[in-house]
Amino acid sequence: MAAVDWFATDVAAPPVRRPPRAAPRPRQRQRPHGRRLTGGILWISAFAVLLVGVVALNVAVLRLNMAVDDLNKRQIDLQAQNQALSSRVSSAASSLRIEQAARRLGLVPAPATDTSYLNLARK
Repeated sequence: MAAVDWFATDVAAPPVRRPPRAAPRPRQRQRPHGRRLTGGILWISAFAVLLVGVVALNVAVLRLNMAVDDLNKRQIDLQAQNQALSSRVSSAASSLRIEQAARRLGLVPAPATDTSYLNLARK
């Protein structure tokens, strides 16, 4: 055991107790709050404008596709009408039909011996 000298003049100073260290705080940057809020609003508005533009473009393309579809249907109808008219013209221009119509009117074909040619050349 250790002996204690109660009357000694040189007494050791009590140990200095330091308070426990707190965890270091991360340094925070000082940002102006108004600028940060304005930046967010600008980004949101920019994305909103872009989305509205994309929707408007899609609507315009849809309208154009509908117009093209209507034009294609009209083209098909006109082609069918042209084919029907072409068929009527070819049947009206057939030599057999013309010959039958001429006979009904009392016309007869000219004999080959009565056919002659005229010379229209000037001399």
